[in-house]
Amino acid sequence: MTLSLAIWIVTALAAFAAMEGWAAFLHGKVWHHALWSVHRSHHAKRRGLFERNDALSFLHAPVATGLILYGCMGAPGPLREAAFGFGLGMTAFGVAYVLVHDGLVHRRLPVSGLARIPYLARVRDTHRVHHSTGGPPYGLFLGPLVLARRAAAGGHATRTANAVDTTGAKSDIRIGNA
Repeated sequence: MTLSLAIWIVTALAAFAAMEGWAAFLHGKVWHHALWSVHRSHHAKRRGLFERNDALSFLHAPVATGLILYGCMGAPGPLREAAFGFGLGMTAFGVAYVLVHDGLVHRRLPVSGLARIPYLARVRDTHRVHHSTGGPPYGLFLGPLVLARRAAAGGHATRTANAVDTTGAKSDIRIGNA
């Protein structure tokens, strides 16, 4: 394995992991506060193919694109390789987020088969809890872990929420150590 490939893999994995934390922070501290006027559309029943909130999905694409381009055209060295890997990780997170969030959770893409993966089904269910309460979890992929930790801290092993997602579909969702 070349040094460049090793740098790409390590930085891509680090970027993917960091993006979950960054997305949770933005969602909880910015989208639900300063940009609520835009994000509110995501918590309402969708009318049409797009919602105002979709604009927020494109904010990181120029950064990822810039990092990948620098990784392709910048001066040779570890910084260039790290930029390329970080851009790849951000892009991979964005693709995974769209498939799971927009596709599996909100049924905007035909990827319902992803629910056969038990953890992704839990991700879907915990995101629907967010939509039913407006509170945590604000992240997506670590949502089941966040709710399990909150349930354990509160002494509640499991609770059920009747969630309504933006398609209007209802489901009973068990959170915690379910």
